[in-house]
Amino acid sequence: MIVTAVAASHVPARLGRFVLRRCPPHLYVAYALLWVLGLEGSAATLDGAAWRPSGATWIRVVSVVLALLFLRMLDEQKDLAHDRVHHPDRPLVTGAITGRELRGAMAAITVVVTVLNAALSVTDVPLILVALVYGLSLAPLERLAPALRDRPLLGLAVAYPVQLLLGCYVYGSLVAAGTVTADTRGAVLLALCACVFLHFEFARKTAWESPPGAGLYSSVLGPRRAVAVTGGFAAGAVLCEVLLFAPRGPLALLPCLAALLPVHGTRRFLAVRHGGWPMSTATGFVAVTHLALAVRSMVLP
Repeated sequence: MIVTAVAASHVPARLGRFVLRRCPPHLYVAYALLWVLGLEGSAATLDGAAWRPSGATWIRVVSVVLALLFLRMLDEQKDLAHDRVHHPDRPLVTGAITGRELRGAMAAITVVVTVLNAALSVTDVPLILVALVYGLSLAPLERLAPALRDRPLLGLAVAYPVQLLLGCYVYGSLVAAGTVTADTRGAVLLALCACVFLHFEFARKTAWESPPGAGLYSSVLGPRRAVAVTGGFAAGAVLCEVLLFAPRGPLALLPCLAALLPVHGTRRFLAVRHGGWPMSTATGFVAVTHLALAVRSMVLP
């Protein structure tokens, strides 16, 4: 009993070290914050409502942060066999954290997001939980269909919807609260966010070389085709912005200037012809786009 109690007392510190290493707060929290603010602010202003972040906004931000942490913990367990071969320094492989500890943390996260969202609306609870349940379904699905791991593009097609479900949670929560009225503009706004994320996702897995076990999209498409897809998602984001905001005047299109970052990234990648995509441009595109969407929603009518 004493040994167990001592070991249990170490779990929070072990989880803290895991989070700092595998889910850096300055990245995960910043992404969730900017994503939710950009999506919520744009949805409200498109619907003609004045918008400022509210208490409900911060519940949505915390819920998305916790959901992303839940999914990261899930991926660590799902990828354990692969990591033992290709990433032997990962916390779960080295024993710095255990699967049981991660599952306990995931259960706690589920309880917290359920309680938080129950305070907003009974509709919000299933909206956030469906994203977590979908994530949980991926592990048995990969065991039944190994091609999902062996074929990166197929794996992305199956795994990506969890991000889309989180976007639907934020938008659906706004609809449930009466902040916005659901219409086709909501679908275009979610497509905008999807294009921004997928630009980053393809950028981080596009390189001229393909190390064993890397699972790069460029190893399937070839570097130049991967560049076209990566740039295409950035162009798709700009197109969605134009469709949504062009009628509101030229100032409403200022977030489109973030597309200069993917343009620079594309030119640099093609000019250097070795190594990976310059991730500072892809990360910057995500951050600047969502930040610009949020600021525009607070500044422009």
